[in-house]
Amino acid sequence: MHVRHAPFRHRFAYRLWMLSLDLDRVAELRSWLFGHNRAAPVSLHDRDHGPRDGSALRPWVEAQLRGAGLEDFAARLHLMAMPRVLGFGFNPIAFFFCYDAAGRLGAVVHQVKNTFGDQIAYTLPVLHAGPTIQQATAKRLHVSPFFDVRGGYRFSFTAPDLQDGRRPFHLAIRYGADDAARLTATMRLAPQRFSAPALLRLLLAVPLVPLKVVAAIHWQALRLWLRGAVFHSRPPVISGDPA
Repeated sequence: MHVRHAPFRHRFAYRLWMLSLDLDRVAELRSWLFGHNRAAPVSLHDRDHGPRDGSALRPWVEAQLRGAGLEDFAARLHLMAMPRVLGFGFNPIAFFFCYDAAGRLGAVVHQVKNTFGDQIAYTLPVLHAGPTIQQATAKRLHVSPFFDVRGGYRFSFTAPDLQDGRRPFHLAIRYGADDAARLTATMRLAPQRFSAPALLRLLLAVPLVPLKVVAAIHWQALRLWLRGAVFHSRPPVISGDPA
């Protein structure tokens, strides 16, 4: 669900699904429906994430962690993202959850993309263990053309359940500027074990999910424009990963 609080209230919600994968164990997945760096009905391509040049994702995540002084949390890396479906892919946000050798979640790389082709990585520490994790960062990428690049994000989420895979994943992102909320985005994912039947059910229930998300972004943008929202031209990328 997305709720825009400014310049006027605008709310919409839709269904989606994502994959949650251990980067070091993707090769173990066997299904005619899934492919890693190859064509398949559902696929994960390294070129869609990290440096986006097709290289392996682990070295890129390790470099992000080293740059933030969080290299101890590169023992286990877990990616949560929407896959490509029938060859089409887009992720407004994807997450690399980073663990140390003892299995403690110590950092999250929030990989944010916009529809202009830009991308940035916010590498943030997990400072306090608990049922709900709180993180914050300044905004450094133009995402919606109806907001400028002022302000920052507050992330609130539950740690992914890597033990029995039964606990739902909850995420809330609050974007604000000048001490006022501009947007709140929430997501709730109910876990399912990876299998061909599970993938097939998701494909039938919510087909072409990345295309659906892109269509929703542009449809809501049109509605905002028709309601009189001010359009902000795309500025240069301030910092982060290359566009």
